[in-house]
Amino acid sequence: MQHATPTIDAPGYEPVPSWAEPVPLAARAEAATKRYGRGGTQVVALDAVTVGLPAGRFTAIMGPSGSGKSTLMHCLAGLDTLTSGRVFLNTPEGDVELGSLNDRQLTKVRRERIGFVFQAFNLLPTMNAIENITLPMTLAGVKPDQQWVRHVVDIVGLADRTKHRPSELSGGQQQRVAVARALASKPQLVFADEPTGNLDSHNSTEILSFMRHAVDALRQTIVVVTHDAAAASYADTVLFLADGRIVDSMARPSPGRVLDRMKALGN
Repeated sequence: MQHATPTIDAPGYEPVPSWAEPVPLAARAEAATKRYGRGGTQVVALDAVTVGLPAGRFTAIMGPSGSGKSTLMHCLAGLDTLTSGRVFLNTPEGDVELGSLNDRQLTKVRRERIGFVFQAFNLLPTMNAIENITLPMTLAGVKPDQQWVRHVVDIVGLADRTKHRPSELSGGQQQRVAVARALASKPQLVFADEPTGNLDSHNSTEILSFMRHAVDALRQTIVVVTHDAAAASYADTVLFLADGRIVDSMARPSPGRVLDRMKALGN
């Protein structure tokens, strides 16, 4: 007796969840290797890492101290160069190999295609919030999309703080300015290095919830390096590094599962 192939309407059929659907890559690394020093003092920060970052998804990168997670992010973002291997950014014009670009071209790609959020906020103290948010576009000579900027400012809850300077804002508000700045130019990719490292749990939750919203509602691609299992649980997928290599990945992470995996890695 033959059995009919299940269809979407058939009992027992479970659609592929959105986090598991194949999606195009926003960026990828091929055999990415980074070494520091020479001879007996040489350190291998990345050891032939091959990985893809799905577009429109939230990816977290975790690992023990010295595992290479920040180095991987810096190389994927074009902030550092590889010893060997290649990194590609997928653009509307096709794949761009970052290692093939000169300094001027690389600066242009970072400015126009990539947003950054750092633990230290990196805001200019003499500028107010809205000036800090639009600064990358001002430097690039690009006119901001005012409607989009207002939308981002509203989403991060800064509508009544745009004229305040960093010294007049709390740590959480300063990080919201940094996140808004990263999104204001509509980058293809946003990289965040320990974005909640200087924040309390309440402000951390607000920042991570907004990043999650940016992925779900705005189809933003976000990559976060973090040591915090709770922060990683906001991601669609967690990549685990150890000794410069990707040793595991986890879809639909929970804080408990992430913490257990990190303990197994020795952190």
